[in-house]
Amino acid sequence: MGVGIHPGAHLTPAAKSHIDRSDIVFADVPHEAFEVWLSELHGDVRSLRDIRAERKPRMEANRTIVQILLGEVRAGKSVCGAFYGHSGLFGGPAHIAVRTARTEGYAAHMEPGISTVDFLYADLGIDPGKFGCQHYEANQLVRYRRSLDSSAYLMLWNIDSPPEGIVAEANLVAYRTLLLEVLADEYPPRHQILVYRPADRVHGAPKILRIPLELLPTADIDAHACVVIPPAAELLPDTARQARLALLESA
Repeated sequence: MGVGIHPGAHLTPAAKSHIDRSDIVFADVPHEAFEVWLSELHGDVRSLRDIRAERKPRMEANRTIVQILLGEVRAGKSVCGAFYGHSGLFGGPAHIAVRTARTEGYAAHMEPGISTVDFLYADLGIDPGKFGCQHYEANQLVRYRRSLDSSAYLMLWNIDSPPEGIVAEANLVAYRTLLLEVLADEYPPRHQILVYRPADRVHGAPKILRIPLELLPTADIDAHACVVIPPAAELLPDTARQARLALLESA
């Protein structure tokens, strides 16, 4: 389940019911404050922060967390995984754990939570229905041929998490330079982008860094930030379909 962005502020009654009914709560959260708060709700809260602190590649850490959760499930325990933000958003272990549990015949459910995306739309005043939004994991854009629509918003996630094996700072810059080459096909180098991070406390202010696209390789981007690229092109009218639509509207 997702616990939201701020401890205690975003927990839904449905999510709390999962905590109440569980034998064990595993906390995959970035701050000790989350664990302290969860410990007030349940008597057996076990932190997973040490696994993240080991600086393992993200997917390796996720696999380790899945095995910890499933180990207790296989032992007959009712397990709740408490994840930062929305448990199913971009690369976390929750989807893998749920799929694996179901494959092995165990009942499993994912409860949504408030995520960075929800804060982003509110803090930046973006209506995803106005121009459209594309959400991509950054590494996917580097590895695969994806079609980008520069008339819509583009949200890039996990830019701080390059492919496994890229550790050195110089290689990280080189990796982001590859990403920049992909983006340069659709966006000019001076196009203004935003590095967004939600507020770290209730009533706090988000961190919003505005930079030209060309500075992306060396920008300060942490694990909970999203790179937002506003539209760089106008919407192109489809005059033929608009004419057919006009006929439908006048019928």
